[in-house]
Amino acid sequence: MLSLRLVVDTNIVVSAALKPEGLERTVLLFALTKPARCYVSKTILDEYAAVLSRPELKIRRPLRLQLLQWIKNHAHVISPRLLPQITTDSGDNIFIECADSARADYLVTGNLRHFPNFWKNTKIISSRELLAIVAPHLDL
Repeated sequence: MLSLRLVVDTNIVVSAALKPEGLERTVLLFALTKPARCYVSKTILDEYAAVLSRPELKIRRPLRLQLLQWIKNHAHVISPRLLPQITTDSGDNIFIECADSARADYLVTGNLRHFPNFWKNTKIISSRELLAIVAPHLDL
């Protein structure tokens, strides 16, 4: 089985909450299951919570709390160092910082246009790209 170090953007978590049968739910499940290792920071966890709580998303509180607790229980919380602005959206720099400190293999996002293609050894990819990478290695 393939062991990967991953950072997951908020839009993937939100899509996973909104679409139980979607690709993003599969990505989140993979990221939080051994042998994969998902990395987050306190700032990322706070952003997940804030965005999942937006009333316009209509994500029910029990689902939000369960999802956040599951992430907290299975992700590796790190304290990344601050970096100069790398992303085109200033709010997304927290994911690059986390990926940098975690030496992540991949940062998975639905907003590829906000990120460079690579940051050091971390490749920034979509959910579909991650699944294409891991699918041949899954024991089904």
